[in-house]
Amino acid sequence: MPMPMPKRSATSRRSMRKSGYKIAAVLVVLAILAGGQALHEMLANGSAGHLDKADCADCHLGGKNVTVQQAGMLVASQEALCSKCHPAAIKVSHPSGFQPRTRPVAMYPLDWKGDLTCSTCHAVHGRGPGLMRGTKLGRELCLACHDADFFRKMRDGGASLMVGHLSKGIDSNAPALDSYSRQCMECHGQSGDPRLATLVDKNGVARHASRSINHPVGVNYQQATNFGGYRPRRVVERKLLLPDGLVSCVSCHHGYLKEHGKLIVTQAGSKLCYECHDI
Repeated sequence: MPMPMPKRSATSRRSMRKSGYKIAAVLVVLAILAGGQALHEMLANGSAGHLDKADCADCHLGGKNVTVQQAGMLVASQEALCSKCHPAAIKVSHPSGFQPRTRPVAMYPLDWKGDLTCSTCHAVHGRGPGLMRGTKLGRELCLACHDADFFRKMRDGGASLMVGHLSKGIDSNAPALDSYSRQCMECHGQSGDPRLATLVDKNGVARHASRSINHPVGVNYQQATNFGGYRPRRVVERKLLLPDGLVSCVSCHHGYLKEHGKLIVTQAGSKLCYECHDI
């Protein structure tokens, strides 16, 4: 028969609990130190970078007295803070603010709580183009964390998530488009798949290959409301994106999902149309 475990005294149990609390506290401090190390190095070296003119208190709980020990303590999540200047980024780019199934390579660090955040790929206080960590871009960047099989399961092989920035398939006389619509047209404007081919004509109308629905893009929504028959912009933007105030491909379509191109609101009963049109 197994020997019975000896009972610990109340004093012994209290001592063990205190030791456990101390270990937990040390782990939290170490995590915060790791999260704030990059910022500390930037401050120590006196180099200026992104947000160098911003008030430290806008992001850091420590304000102007931010130190290595508490640099990782922010006044809100990175997603909330970054969206103040980049409101559409979280909706048309890689998801942020979650714990990934597998840990990324060391080049792309998680935050103190193990979340993938904006600063996993971006050096928030950096100076380089796009504030990207390292030199990898596009497909090479994606494959630094994802294996090729992840993209093979997508209808377009993941091409929609690795696009460039130059526009094609747009009439030379078409109105100026927002940056997201131009990225969409990089692939859809010259798609080899006739089901996906889309053209923006000289009147700024996006003509889908299906011909089921054609809709203007590049239109200033606020100006359109002056003619009547439209819901207020502040109401529309509760669900839909209007980059720089313009009607865009991403106003109706999810641009960064596994089910690429999915409508943000169902078209059943013209529900998507009524998100903007008040008729």
